[in-house]
Amino acid sequence: MNLRDLRYLVALADEHHFGRAATKSHVSQPTLSAQIKKLEDYLGVALVERQPRNVALTEAGQRIVSRARRMLQDADDIVELAREARDPLAGTLRVAFIPTLGPYLLPLATPHIRARLPRLRTMLYEYQTGPLLGRLRTGELDLGILALGVDLEGLEIMPLHDEAFMLAVPAGHRLEKKQAISTNDLGGETLLLLADGHCLRDQALDVCSRVDVQEAQDFRATSLETLRQMVAAGLGITLLPELATRGPFAVAKDVCIRKFDEPEPRRTLAAVWRKSTTRSTAINAICKTLQDALQASQATL
Repeated sequence: MNLRDLRYLVALADEHHFGRAATKSHVSQPTLSAQIKKLEDYLGVALVERQPRNVALTEAGQRIVSRARRMLQDADDIVELAREARDPLAGTLRVAFIPTLGPYLLPLATPHIRARLPRLRTMLYEYQTGPLLGRLRTGELDLGILALGVDLEGLEIMPLHDEAFMLAVPAGHRLEKKQAISTNDLGGETLLLLADGHCLRDQALDVCSRVDVQEAQDFRATSLETLRQMVAAGLGITLLPELATRGPFAVAKDVCIRKFDEPEPRRTLAAVWRKSTTRSTAINAICKTLQDALQASQATL
């Protein structure tokens, strides 16, 4: 038994398909299949139920995969410890953003990251909050950037920025003439929201929970840009994070953006990572760079 064979088994557990697992592992399907069979022979127990179009783990296979994931993470951590000892600000850092943040923060932060951390390669991903945290906890990611308000037990947390929510209404809407909006002004309006799984959906519902706002029942968006277009079409109003109303997004045809009265509804953006990480130096450097980029963008308003 070796780490390579355990990686093949974990890939098979993730993909439930020999072909896809082989592609993920950068080997041929016969090679992966043969190594899994050798691992089963060595352990003396079946790990996989082989079906024509699907692969399922046996009960023993599931238990072994759970332990194998921890072993592989420990092995990867050993490599990262050695790499960090040589140069803590080099190597690769896997960073994921939630979809309501990544497209708007990355253009601000990427130039700062490249200038300050030229030897650090950041691999960037985008996931909803639940999948992001799942991948972070299993070691597939090193760092997650999200909005607080979810269960982060067992993770390190660094708040980065308090971001205000803005109101987006169609051009010509009754609220367009107001420079600052009270949540009470939203009574009777149709609220357009993201689909389930996006934390922004729950945050918007919380902001509007005290007024008679009607959620659009026949529409769920998968992105803020879809929401923006639906507002432009006159189908309702929505809440947008402030970063999504700046720069190239500041002017959208047939959409009017208005601030809320104080106290403005806000969300807190934060960085989260495993307490056991070996990349703390690089993570702290990325977090400081993100904070500075956000502060610099605020200063230009």
